[in-house]
Amino acid sequence: MIGDILISILGIFLGIFGIIGSIIPAIPGPPISWIGMLVMYLHFDDEISTASLFIWLGITIAVTIFDFIVPGKITRLTGGGKAANWGATIGMLIGMGFTPIGMIIGALLGAFIAELLWGSKNGADSINASLGAFLGFLLGTGVKLVVSIWMLGIIISSVF
Repeated sequence: MIGDILISILGIFLGIFGIIGSIIPAIPGPPISWIGMLVMYLHFDDEISTASLFIWLGITIAVTIFDFIVPGKITRLTGGGKAANWGATIGMLIGMGFTPIGMIIGALLGAFIAELLWGSKNGADSINASLGAFLGFLLGTGVKLVVSIWMLGIIISSVF
């Protein structure tokens, strides 16, 4: 009984931490959420099917690869480079202390300033690059969030 409660708390904690990791670039959100599913599968083996576990593993791998490739591609399509990607990430991390709006403004300003200073772009090109970097960041983060939230739902449903 107490073991079931502790395992449930661990699984839910991993699911929540996966959601947080979907927003913070240094933490691999979906893989952590999937580990939460794995914990629940191993302990409550009749609540999550093996097929479901492996399907979600495939989704987790696909989303992780997507998040590494797509934001950079979108940034390059809008004329940006690595400076815009790094600027958006650093700006978003600084903006985290100022609500979700701060994250958005921080990512946009960070990409703009980085492209202006280190990307050798003029003002208009820096704006395009920053919008591309921000769109890429939003797309990657959004997909990771959806997947991690969905996995948390599966984890919670396996408890109740």
